[in-house]
Amino acid sequence: MEPTTTRRDLFKHAALGLAAVGSGALTLRAGAQATPASGDLGAYGDYLTANGENPQQAPTTQREQWAATEDNILGPFHRPSAPYRGKITPPLEPGDVLLITGTLWALDTRSPLAGATIDIWQADKAGRYDNDDPRNPPKPDVFTNRARILTDEQGRYEYETIHPGPYKIGPETWRPPHIHYLVRVKGYRTLITQLYFKGDPHQATDHFIKDSLVIPLNEHKTAHGIYRAGVFDIVLPREG
Repeated sequence: MEPTTTRRDLFKHAALGLAAVGSGALTLRAGAQATPASGDLGAYGDYLTANGENPQQAPTTQREQWAATEDNILGPFHRPSAPYRGKITPPLEPGDVLLITGTLWALDTRSPLAGATIDIWQADKAGRYDNDDPRNPPKPDVFTNRARILTDEQGRYEYETIHPGPYKIGPETWRPPHIHYLVRVKGYRTLITQLYFKGDPHQATDHFIKDSLVIPLNEHKTAHGIYRAGVFDIVLPREG
């Protein structure tokens, strides 16, 4: 028997501007027009360009010193296959809100690297990772305070998180707050490193920290609260 089309199907297809055919497939209705554009940037273009926000412009960020970003220890808490998302922490995660942005650069060409994968993982406000208790491991599909992100066509990345807490790795030894990075893009050396924050007292006794990986944070006040923002650019050398 040939498939039939119900009145309900016809109404649904009509609302979508579509027509049903006997096979059950959908085709665009006759006489349909392309969705009109709302115009170009026009007068907004001059304003955006003057303020460095024109999306058609190449990024203007330049590193003061062109050197490959230093590596850092992987640590014991990395988990592969975290989901892709722009917010590292769960909703309403306790802690001071951070916004981290940056650009991924190629050392050889001094050009941005698009489509790179960056694994991000960190401790919570209390200095705990989601997998630091072997007696209570996380479910395989639950990733807390960790994610993967991609650099855009201009090599830029951005994520929201909370300021991680310090934690002990020995009776009197502390690790300062940090965020882990694993950066991968075809043709360039994979980078494992960490991001640190200027002014933390635990940095004075940490054996792993490197000065080039420490960034300042600037406070921003909004109608909905306060957050701190920092910039962490990354430079990768060619593979091999």
